[in-house]
Amino acid sequence: MTKPCTVPEPPFRLDGQGLVLREWTDEDLPAMPALFDDPDVARWTPLASPFDAEAARLYLERAREAREAGRRLQLVVTADGGAPLGEVMLMLKDVDGEVEIGYAIGAAHRGRGLAAAGVRLLTELAHDRLGADRVILRIDPDNAPSAAVARAAGFRLADEPPVVIQDPDGGEIVLRIWERLNPTGSGSH
Repeated sequence: MTKPCTVPEPPFRLDGQGLVLREWTDEDLPAMPALFDDPDVARWTPLASPFDAEAARLYLERAREAREAGRRLQLVVTADGGAPLGEVMLMLKDVDGEVEIGYAIGAAHRGRGLAAAGVRLLTELAHDRLGADRVILRIDPDNAPSAAVARAAGFRLADEPPVVIQDPDGGEIVLRIWERLNPTGSGSH
């Protein structure tokens, strides 16, 4: 296995699966609280809660810093390149050949297959253009909607122990690993 290359150079846009994925802009800041200030997003993701205008500004700032470092690509999920419906994120891992994907869709836009389509697009990018051997999703065992996204995007539950991380409140979060392996058997840059 080889480590994936850095994320694609900006500006980046990805079309397919009935979606247009594009990078966040300052013009998206007003839409972010409506997408991310939601009890389900607060429960299943590490995003700030409440997610207000200041949280949106800080989130975009951190997204840009990670982008510049070449380790993370956070893309707006849109139908046509316009209004944000949610986000899909690709994170390069320190494990050789492995990429992680995360996602959040605004409550008003759920149930339309947007997360699964966005995950499929980023998985293809990870395998075909970044050379990843394995793409993973980390999902709480109680998060049935996210597990349904994983299955719809062609992922399977990995045969490995769950990951345990510390949450900001001092508790533990247990996450099961879902994976999709590169169908060619090995990634290439």
